Amino acid sequence: MTRLVLARHGETVWHAENRYAGVTDVELTPRGHEQAGRLAAWSAAAGLAAVWTSTLSRARITAEASARAAGVEPRVDARLCELDFGRGEGLTSAEMHERFPEARAAFEADPAAHPLPGGEDPGRAAARFTAALGDIAAAHPGGRVLVVAHTTAIRLALCGLIGVPLGSYRRLFPRLDNCAVTELRLDGGQVAILQFNSPIGAVR
Repeated sequence: MTRLVLARHGETVWHAENRYAGVTDVELTPRGHEQAGRLAAWSAAAGLAAVWTSTLSRARITAEASARAAGVEPRVDARLCELDFGRGEGLTSAEMHERFPEARAAFEADPAAHPLPGGEDPGRAAARFTAALGDIAAAHPGGRVLVVAHTTAIRLALCGLIGVPLGSYRRLFPRLDNCAVTELRLDGGQVAILQFNSPIGAVR
């Protein structure tokens, strides 16, 4: 049995306007660094066996602080990266409605069946992310592992792991706060969600 603690990276400079940051390497804000510090303070006493992160700097910087606090070396896996949002990269929802209204409306109706124009297929993204989680769990049997990643990738993976349609991720998991914690228990082929989007102060 392995416990995986999934955390979204700290706040970025695109956060205030809710711009879509997929594969674009967006910097953390001062608040994002503070959030990473709080996650690190929690990590120091969380009994972590390892810290894993995506290759994007906003996740790596967040994870590095927690790894130092936990006394482990951060480990990087590109499969943990956020989706590529194609033409939606860097745009707000309102800007997408202006530039490609039909495609944006289709995305809102079913984001798995209708990814943003030029964007990554959500099914493939969910598959690569969950495969990475499976490999991480296998590498740390019986351990508790922090995985620092990204909001859409995490929510898609949760849908895949609990067996609900990927297109439901925006409805079932409408938000994932920066540096909030979602903890899973993986036991063979069984997955349990122990907590979802919990603020660090409430996490055990």
